[in-house]
Amino acid sequence: MRAQPTMYMGYPRFYYGGYSFLMVDPWPQDWALNWYDSDNLYIAYDNGYYLYDSRYPGVGMAITIAL
Repeated sequence: MRAQPTMYMGYPRFYYGGYSFLMVDPWPQDWALNWYDSDNLYIAYDNGYYLYDSRYPGVGMAITIAL
């Protein structure tokens, strides 16, 4: 991600692969302060899209594609 998500329509937003995503869930308080810059992040689909951080397995944040 390399940059902290910015606020858009009341939700944090980030860009990945030419798409804009809104974070529906807040990121966990126990994640590192610079998780967006230094961690290995990936998106997976499981009855919806989720953002995962490989440092914190099993913890996914619900995201949605902003059209």
